[in-house]
Amino acid sequence: MRRVAITGMGIVSPLGNNCADFFSALLEVRSGIAPLEVAMPNGPETFLAGSVCINVDTHFPRAKLLSMDRVSQFALVAARQAMQQAGLNDENARSSLPAERFGVAVGTATGGSGSLENSYIALLEQKAQRLRPMTVVLAMNNATAAHMSMEFDLKGPSSTVSNACASSATAIGEAMRQIRHGYADVMLAGGAEAMLNRGSFKAWQSMQTLAKPHPDGVETSCRPFSIDRSGLVLSEGAAMLVLEEWESAKRRGATILAELVGYAASTDAHHLTQPEAQGQARAITLALQDAALNSSDIAYLNAHGTATEVGDVVETQAIKLAFGTAAAALPISSTKALHGHAMGAAGGMEFIASILALRSGQLPPTAFLVHPDPRCDLDYIALQARDSRGIGAVMSNSFAFGGSNAVLIAKAV
Repeated sequence: MRRVAITGMGIVSPLGNNCADFFSALLEVRSGIAPLEVAMPNGPETFLAGSVCINVDTHFPRAKLLSMDRVSQFALVAARQAMQQAGLNDENARSSLPAERFGVAVGTATGGSGSLENSYIALLEQKAQRLRPMTVVLAMNNATAAHMSMEFDLKGPSSTVSNACASSATAIGEAMRQIRHGYADVMLAGGAEAMLNRGSFKAWQSMQTLAKPHPDGVETSCRPFSIDRSGLVLSEGAAMLVLEEWESAKRRGATILAELVGYAASTDAHHLTQPEAQGQARAITLALQDAALNSSDIAYLNAHGTATEVGDVVETQAIKLAFGTAAAALPISSTKALHGHAMGAAGGMEFIASILALRSGQLPPTAFLVHPDPRCDLDYIALQARDSRGIGAVMSNSFAFGGSNAVLIAKAV
C-alpha cells in the first residue's frame, strides 16, 4: 500500500475562517455558540447555533454565487486554503500532477438544504408559479464536489458521502484508500454543511436533542461529558484537506503536515438513533489495526462528544472497550463544546483540530466541563488546554445516526 501525506488544510467555522484562528479559539476556550434568530411563519424564533461569519462577496463574483448554495461556498473557501497551503493553488503548480489522477471526496449530511427550503417557501407560502432555474443544481448533494472539481480542473474520481455526522470522516478515509490502492495520486477531501435553516431547527427540536440555554451563559450551553449537559448545538462550516501519495509529495517539495495512517468504518446495525458501544469500539480497533499501531500509541483522541445524554456515555464505553487499560491514561476532548455540531462537516473539522494538536503539542480542552458525568470517567481534558510535547499519533472519532461509525488516525512526520 502507498503512504498518504497530508499537505494542505483549510477551514470555515464558527470559530474563524482559517486554521490558525480556529485552533487559537479552541486553545483559548472562545466559544462560537450564540443565539440565532430564525424567521418562522408565525414570527421569529431564537435557537442556539454555531454560525459562520463570512462575506462571500469577497470570495466569489455575483454570477458564480447564483449557482452556489451556502454549503458549496463554505467548501470552496476551505478548499482554496487547503490547496494554497499544499502549493497547488494555480495551474502551473498543478502541472506536474495529471488532472486525471487528482480527485475529490466530499461529505455532507444535508447538501444544499437552504436552497431546497427556499424553494418550498417560494412554492408553498409565496405561491410562486415557477422556481429558480438553478434550484436543482443548488440543492443536489454532489454540487459541492462538482464546484471543487471545476475550480481546480480536477478530473480524477469524485464522490459525495452522506453518512450523517460521519460524512466527512468517511469521505477523508475513502479518499485515503483511493490513493493507497493506486486509483488516484492526490485527493481534495473533507466535508461541508450549511443547515441552519428553520426546517432543520424544527426537525431537531422535535427530537428533543437540542441544548437549552445554560445559566452560565448561552455560549457555554454545549457541555459534552458534563452531568448538566442538555443536548447538542447545530452549527455549520467546512473543512478540507489535500491528501497526496507520499513519494509524489516529496518529489515536488511539498511540506508534509502529517501522515494519514489509519481509517476504519463500521455499522452498528442496532438502531436509527441509539448508538452502540460495540459498533463504535469495532471502528476504533479496526482503525488501529489499519494504522499498525497499538492503543498506547495514541496520544490524543478528539471524541465525537455531542453532549447528548446517551451519546457521551456510549462513546465512553466504546473507548474503554477498544483501548482497554490504555483508556485511563488517554487524553480526550470534544471540541464541539466550542464550535457546535456541524453534522456532515464535523469529522473534517475535528480531524483538522487533531492534526493541529499533533503539530503544536497543544491539546484542546473540553470546554465548560465543570461537573463531569460520573459515567464519563475518562481524561476529558477539562476546561483548559494542555501541553503535550512529542505527540506521535492522534485519533478522531465520528459516530452518526443510523449507526455509521468512522475513525481516522494521523501520525507525526
